[in-house]
Amino acid sequence: MDLAAIPVLSLDANKDELPALIGSSFRTFGFAMIRDHGIDQDLIDRAWALTRQFFAMPVETKMKYFNPGQGGARGYTPFRTEVAKGATEKDLKEFWHVGRDLPPGSPLAATMPPNVWPKEIEGFRETFSELYAQFDEVGAKILSAIAIDLGLDAHWFDPAIEDGNSVMRLLHYPPVGEGAGGAIRAGAHEDINLITLLLGAEEAGLELLGKDGTWLSIAPPEGAMVINIGDMLQRLTNHLLPSTTHRVRNPSGDRAAHSRYSMPFFLHLRSDFRFVTLPECISADNPDRYPVSITADDYLQERLREIGLKA
Repeated sequence: MDLAAIPVLSLDANKDELPALIGSSFRTFGFAMIRDHGIDQDLIDRAWALTRQFFAMPVETKMKYFNPGQGGARGYTPFRTEVAKGATEKDLKEFWHVGRDLPPGSPLAATMPPNVWPKEIEGFRETFSELYAQFDEVGAKILSAIAIDLGLDAHWFDPAIEDGNSVMRLLHYPPVGEGAGGAIRAGAHEDINLITLLLGAEEAGLELLGKDGTWLSIAPPEGAMVINIGDMLQRLTNHLLPSTTHRVRNPSGDRAAHSRYSMPFFLHLRSDFRFVTLPECISADNPDRYPVSITADDYLQERLREIGLKA
């Protein structure tokens, strides 16, 4: 398996060069790697410990926090529920979602349900509320660099993501047994959102599909964050920034007996944001692919149905 030659950029040291560097990485791979992101390491360590603690609980306990009518928006989603768009085998994973706490009376409440929290684990709510806030802050910085690279104002995305429908996912891929059949930990897919910020990719398995059709392994250095473009940003930029197909393959040998954990933060637009293709991304060679405007929530609901999280 070849390694994707994605450069590791510093969110702190490369401030002036970051827009051009991250833009180049996204145009080439649809992915980037960021170190010096500023999320507190002690907080991350606590989050990993609580994630393992939660998923080690009995299935009956975890199922108390599953709401099948919500499409996985909050709380627990059981093992082998989500399926990659167009796939037949469901993914070998279970997960927990933390979303944004909206201010009282928010007009967005109809599309963003309140969080639920496991009563069995002390410090869960406090830890993941703080981690969500720090992910949110880093995501805004990344989007600012993207905006500059696209020729937009550095703060162009600020109103678009204010009270955005971003979701932090705690992911558990259990050990892979003989009964997996043709299923893998995460089937080939593209993310729905604007950008995804991922912690936990140091464990082997994450791969992206190269432009030549070969799978490339993603191996960030310890502590670095993997960032990838989602379908919403691909749509907004008229495919100038590509949403790249990726997967999590099953481990082989001794690693098959081990769990894998990861923590993606899916940065979303406001639910009521209306897609209008950026004029900076339209040209004679790249005409507007999306002349019909829809809202971010319309787009999200359509995609949730495609991946089996909503009926």
